[in-house]
Order: sequence, then C-alpha cells, then structure tokens
Amino acid sequence: MKLKIGIFDSGIGGFTILKSLLETRHDVEVYYLADTQRSPYGNKKFQEIRSIAEEICCFFGDKNLDALLIACNTTNACALDILKNNLRIPCFDLINSVSEIVNKPIIGVLATRATVSSSYYKNAISSKNKNIKIFQQECPEFVSEIEKQELDFNKLNSLSDLYLSPLLKNNIQELILGCSHYPLIYNFLRNKVDSNIKIIDPSESSINKFNKHFPIPRTYRYESISYRNVKFFVTSEKENFLKKLNSWLGINKEIRLVNLRSNV
Repeated sequence: MKLKIGIFDSGIGGFTILKSLLETRHDVEVYYLADTQRSPYGNKKFQEIRSIAEEICCFFGDKNLDALLIACNTTNACALDILKNNLRIPCFDLINSVSEIVNKPIIGVLATRATVSSSYYKNAISSKNKNIKIFQQECPEFVSEIEKQELDFNKLNSLSDLYLSPLLKNNIQELILGCSHYPLIYNFLRNKVDSNIKIIDPSESSINKFNKHFPIPRTYRYESISYRNVKFFVTSEKENFLKKLNSWLGINKEIRLVNLRSNV
C-alpha cells in the first residue's frame, strides 16, 4: 500500500522536497501541485497568501491524502494553520522542521519578502533557543530568476552578492535557504560563502520528520530515484513547466492543467 502524499509550491521550488522524498523511499504516490499562474508567492500580501491556501486545500481535499509536504516557505509562514485545520492530516512544514536542527549562535536566513515580514523563521528558532541571533534577508528577485527557462548567471551573481552581503557582515555561521527555490542554486550559493558556513536546505529536515512519522518498511530496498508514481498539476503554462521538468529532473511526464478557483 502506497502512501498518498501532496506537495505544493508556486512553481519548481517543490522539486527540492520531491527529490529529497524520493531519494529515501518509493512507497509513495505523489500529487505535485504548482500554482504557476500566481508565481511567485513571496511578493504577495499576507491575506492573499491565506486565500490561496484555502484554494490549495480544496484541490487536495478529495485526493484522500495521508500527508501533506509543504514545499512553499511563504505559505508555511503565512497560512500553516489554514492547511492543518482544513485538511486535518499530518502536515510536514519546512520552517518548524529546520528550527529543530540549527545550533550555531548566529544564523542567517535567505527568504522571500512575505516570509521575512512574517518573522516566522525568527520566532520558530527563538522558541527553541532564545540565545541564537537570527538575521533575515529578503530576496525579492530570486524566484523569478530561478523560474526562467535559461538561468542568467550574471544576474544571479549580482543578486547573490546583494542578498548575501548583509548576512556575511554579521558573521553568520549557518545559512538557511528559506525558500524551496533556493536549493536549486545551492552550488552557486556555496561558492559565494566561506566553507565554514553550513548551508541548510530545510527540505531535508522536513523529510526526516516525515520518515520518522511514516517509518520506511524494513523490507524496503532502495534502488534509484523514480518519478513513476508522481502526478503533476499546474495552473498555467503546461508546456513551459514540462520543459522545466525535463531540465531540472530529467523526466517527461503528463502535466495536468487545473483551475484552483473552481478545482476543475
């Protein structure tokens, strides 16, 4: 019996958590929703994000999910309560999961404008350890750049310098990639910071919590990552998303177009 899992993001950011999941187990059937029509979420207002979360719940409501993996930090920060209260299934979020593993005195967080404004990262980490200093940096242009079919490395280079500079001046010891899109350019960011600074992808801690809650069967034998049991849904631009699927994950799959407002 496969576990039915929902994953959602505004676009390709959720690939990071999808890949982290499928690198550990295959006994899952995944419904991946990308709200491409309204990407990026990070520059939207708090109430709009909460309204979108209600629509996401309607989409997943009839899928008989066993759990939801929240792949969008912005929705995590602004509407986690809506997802939990409406779906009433285990919801594994990024921010609370990663807040349990940070342990250095000075932490930096790269995130969207909405996530930074919510202070959810700061509050979650401080609730575990009040002695940790947390410096947040909003990155309003990162997601749009990462979502492009062809990355503009000159633009990413200048944006990275702009966003990292304030954090590095505060001598951070760990750097949280507080948007699921950012691990897609992990190697690029890794070359920008000192090797002594640990870069944290929250998807890994979220999947660890998921696997503790739903233990991997003892008879399970991992072979290689497979996307055979993943269904992809988008709210616009099917062909464009298929190209990104091929570019980032190296696969071709059927993409289903859905309308979240009417869930058809």
